[in-house]
Amino acid sequence: MRFPVKIICRTNRVHADGTSSIFIRYCFNQKQKPILFTGIKIPAQYWNQKKGIISNLLPPAIGDYEVMNNELFRFKRLVEDMILYASKNNIKDIATYIKQHFSISLDSASFENIVREQKIETTKKEKDKEDIYYQFDDYIRSKCRKVSKATLTVYNNVKAHLKAFEKYRKVPITFASLDFSFYEDFVDYLTFEHVHLRRKEIFTGIRLNTIGKTIKHLRGFIKDRIKRKIIAPIDLSDYKIPEEDSDAIYLSHEEIARIYEVDLSKYPHLIEYRDLFVLACLTGLRFSDFSSLKPEDLQKDMLHKKQEKSDHWVIIPLRKEAKMIFTRQFKNRIPELSNPEFNRHIKTIGKLAGIANAIKFSFKKGNQTIVVTKPKFEWITSHTARRSFCTNEFLAGTPVELIMKISGHKRTKDFYKYVRISPEEAALKIKELWMERNDMELIK
Repeated sequence: MRFPVKIICRTNRVHADGTSSIFIRYCFNQKQKPILFTGIKIPAQYWNQKKGIISNLLPPAIGDYEVMNNELFRFKRLVEDMILYASKNNIKDIATYIKQHFSISLDSASFENIVREQKIETTKKEKDKEDIYYQFDDYIRSKCRKVSKATLTVYNNVKAHLKAFEKYRKVPITFASLDFSFYEDFVDYLTFEHVHLRRKEIFTGIRLNTIGKTIKHLRGFIKDRIKRKIIAPIDLSDYKIPEEDSDAIYLSHEEIARIYEVDLSKYPHLIEYRDLFVLACLTGLRFSDFSSLKPEDLQKDMLHKKQEKSDHWVIIPLRKEAKMIFTRQFKNRIPELSNPEFNRHIKTIGKLAGIANAIKFSFKKGNQTIVVTKPKFEWITSHTARRSFCTNEFLAGTPVELIMKISGHKRTKDFYKYVRISPEEAALKIKELWMERNDMELIK
């Protein structure tokens, strides 16, 4: 096989020392003709242009012409070997490949090592391409600067659920296995078999909305890999996202006041948690936002906060109590908190405040309806504060559009998921509006 490879000397380009450089030129096409420096330079008059070699008239003081010619022939054969390898392995841009890998210190044995390493690397890349967990890690890395830490935690939870399912069924999960049967088995596993710890108690099965969140983010991951052409298209039309209306409480202004005024003299370590929870109830901030407040966030009696989850700025007016809490308790610092620790303490505070009326909630587990009854303080979480703010403002008649400006909700549909009112409260609110409109009678 003939190769368009030549040994050339640029006799028209003379260095300060009177020598010209010798190169290996590879004519890949009309536009790409890379030249590779051999490290050999001679006076131009000792270059045999017709034969493409160094003349035997080269003075010994400059170098041994036979040794130098042998070295040039070796370079030429090496380039030809590299071209042959690139052609056999379907490397399209051979010119660039040669430029990247050619070196005067390279010999055939060294190039064989490079080839072996490239094959190993190619094999590894192919395996990584097929490895769903490697791809999930790559997906998470690509999202690090685009989503909140909380969302990154959700991604890692999805990956953990996949690994747990793989261990449970003892069959490796691959992209090729992500068909409808996988979806059904995975949802079934999460519903009834998945084992997880909650406050040192072992629970089996997770809530429907948590399953829905897992499927939602799994779909997002798969679609991302398809868009990047890392994997072949997968039909996800049957990957339905199960969900149900979540049961969650809110605290009325009267209940928030009881928490704010509860005597914690015997539990001084709870005061910071109580005050921060009340501040959240009066501002509608998420845990990730109210736990990271800084003194400079208060400007002209308004909180200016960039929400971590939505990357959206909100400006929140402060009630008297909220301003007092922020300026008195948290003027210099916000206590460092973890969400589980915070949730634990505010349940205790709710109990001390006497918020203990029985609350019954139900949720789906497969085709079963599970009913759980607990005192109200047991249902309190950090998110209760945000729901309380939205619900109380809604019941007070504040226009939804204004509430959303403070809560940071972008869609009305999402906002209404936060409004937690009972049928009785809804009826009383309608009656109140009728009375305001003097509309209690049909015929007047």
